[in-house]
Amino acid sequence: MPPPRTDKTPVASPDHKRYFIEKLGLSERLMERCLGEALSAGGDYADLYFESVSSTSLGIDESLVKSASQGISVGCGIRVLSGERTGYAYTDDLSSARLLHAARTAALIASGPAKEPIAGFRHTSDNPTLYPIAGAAADAEIAAKLALIQRADRAARAFDPRITQVRAGFSDELRRILVAASDGTFASDTQPLARLNVFVIAQDAGGNDGAGSTARGTSGGGGRVTLDFFEGTHSPEHFAREAARTAILQLDAIAAPAGEMPVVLGPGWPGVLLHEAVGHGLEADFNRKKTSAFAGLIGQKVASEKVTVVDNGLMPNRRGSINMDDEGNPTQETVLIEKGILRGYLSDKLSSRLMGMPNTGSGRRESYHHIPMPRMTNTYMLNGTDMPEDIIKSVQRGLYAVNFGGGQVDITNGKFVFSASEAYLIEDGKVTRPVKGATLIGSGPEALKYVSMVGNDLALDEGIGTCGKAGQSVPVGVGMPTTKLDRMTVGGTGQQ
Repeated sequence: MPPPRTDKTPVASPDHKRYFIEKLGLSERLMERCLGEALSAGGDYADLYFESVSSTSLGIDESLVKSASQGISVGCGIRVLSGERTGYAYTDDLSSARLLHAARTAALIASGPAKEPIAGFRHTSDNPTLYPIAGAAADAEIAAKLALIQRADRAARAFDPRITQVRAGFSDELRRILVAASDGTFASDTQPLARLNVFVIAQDAGGNDGAGSTARGTSGGGGRVTLDFFEGTHSPEHFAREAARTAILQLDAIAAPAGEMPVVLGPGWPGVLLHEAVGHGLEADFNRKKTSAFAGLIGQKVASEKVTVVDNGLMPNRRGSINMDDEGNPTQETVLIEKGILRGYLSDKLSSRLMGMPNTGSGRRESYHHIPMPRMTNTYMLNGTDMPEDIIKSVQRGLYAVNFGGGQVDITNGKFVFSASEAYLIEDGKVTRPVKGATLIGSGPEALKYVSMVGNDLALDEGIGTCGKAGQSVPVGVGMPTTKLDRMTVGGTGQQ
């Protein structure tokens, strides 16, 4: 986990609003007119979400640049809430005529007497700066970004002659947003984001028949960072070697055993299991509609007393961090599960109002094309007191899952299936042979009850997480310390 700031010098807050007013020609008067039109047919609340995104994407395959693109997207989404109903319209034309037309379109969902928005906005100071704006990766020369993935390509190929294919990619964006709402909200932010990915295929020639085995490996990292982040411990060479190591490891792995057994989850990225199997079930919209396995359970025990889970959008430079959410609310750290007791849900303005619960600043959206909904930021389990080596020693025979690939979760009951991309047998208290084809099968709420040991080695992922929900994707972070579950079903084709 990144260390807290140690300097006492306040970070200068950039005036994010100036971009929309000076560069895009918007005015507060126009925004007030749009909100008035949005509420002209009634409704409880309306907001305007302005967005401008500049982005770069580069891809290299077989040591050749196969894709390169740069783009700019500008637009506005206008929302009207009437009870539980939502009217939404968006436009990529920010002229007053098109904005007012979109506002009237969104207003069609409401009915009743026209409601006047608040006269004037609350001019709050800009939120704390959790990430750099000057020098963000999006401002770097494209040649410098290309050099990063070329280095990754060379490093992966040099790792082992059995690496037969390498793909590497780099993407970044600078996202500017401004939210103006009928409740007086007037907030803005500028959000950088960068990510480097490496994918490799390894092939073993095999026996006399030449029918060898193949394996894949992936790695990557990033965050809300400058290009300097991709040096040292986060260099292209580091990610390339990790991807290649994982692929080579799988070539000699044995088939994973099947059956119920103790499972130890490694620190860091295995927190994706927590994110999917538990985190989504704690988003307020699912609980408002009573479609979550956690609906109505606040104050009740839903996990082992060893388990405390938080969602924290305030971590500097992290991929899932945001100064404010996409409804203009400051983000925060929210305790979801405390020592096994469910404490709350992640909420947006709509869920907060309808459920009578605090707004946790969790309203997020993919772009101005989409409505906001409750979403996670950086979700992780807090440290325990156990030594990681003692956790391994406590297992006579089981599985040690270090990394995960894809997975599926049913929010209504918490049942999940996850594929482990890197896992090992634990035999007589020691990590031994690597295994392949291991899947973890279970129910999130049920699995957490079997947590018996939690390590003191909390780690977050490298900065690659993207979360999908209702057709929308947003950047997120996950993490956990080494954690032992006494019982979990493992799918595999080997002998137990």
